[in-house]
Amino acid sequence: KIDKLNKTILKCKKCPRLVNFVKKISTEKRKQNINETYWGKPVTGFGSINAKILIIGLAPAAHGGTRTGRAFTGDKSGDFLFRCLHKAKISNQPYSISLHDNLKLNSTFITNILKCVPPEDKPKSEELNNCSKYFDIEISNLRKLQTIIALGKVAFDNCAKFYKKKYGLIVKLKFIHGKSYLLPGNIKLVACYHPSPRNVNTKLISEKMMVNLFKKAKQQSVN
Repeated sequence: KIDKLNKTILKCKKCPRLVNFVKKISTEKRKQNINETYWGKPVTGFGSINAKILIIGLAPAAHGGTRTGRAFTGDKSGDFLFRCLHKAKISNQPYSISLHDNLKLNSTFITNILKCVPPEDKPKSEELNNCSKYFDIEISNLRKLQTIIALGKVAFDNCAKFYKKKYGLIVKLKFIHGKSYLLPGNIKLVACYHPSPRNVNTKLISEKMMVNLFKKAKQQSVN
C-alpha cells in the first residue's frame, strides 16, 4: 500500500504554487550543486513499514530532499539528524546522502507533513490540506506505530492540527522539547527541537539531547 501511495505522491500536481517552486529550484539550482540533477518532485516518506516510531518534519528542504529525493537528506539538518539516529541505534549508518547509500532504519519511518518544499518554508493552509490525505494514509499503513516525533514547532503544530481535524481533539498541545502527549489511537506525540544549523549553533539542541530523546522513544516503543 505504501508503494502505491508513493506512486500517487510522485505524480501529485494538486498545488500549482508548489509544483512551480520545485521546478524553479531544480532548474536554477544552487551554486555548489550546479552540476547535479535535482530530484525535482514531491518527496515521499521512507523506512520500515513495521515502524513503531515515526519522525516527521514540515517539508523537504529546497536543496536537501528536493535535490536528493529523500527527506532530511543532503542538508545540514539531515547530517545532524542521522548522526543522532545512528548513535541511538535507529539507523545503520551516521549519514544519509542519496537514495542509493544503503541506509536502513530500525523500526522507524521518516516523512514530512508536506511532500513539496514551499517558498520561504511557509505553506498555505490549502496546501497542507491537500497533503494531509497522504499523511493520513502513511499513518494508517504504519500499523505498529506507537510514537510520533515532531521535529520543530511547525511540524508539531501541524501534526496536532491534523489530529484535531480527524478526531475532534480538543486538548491544547504545547510545544515543549521532550514533552509527550497521548493522541487518539494510543499514539504518543513527542515534541523535539528541529535539528537546524541555527538551533545546533545556538545550543538550543545538542547531539546529546537529541540522542537521549530518540533512545527514550525507542525504549518506550519496545513492547
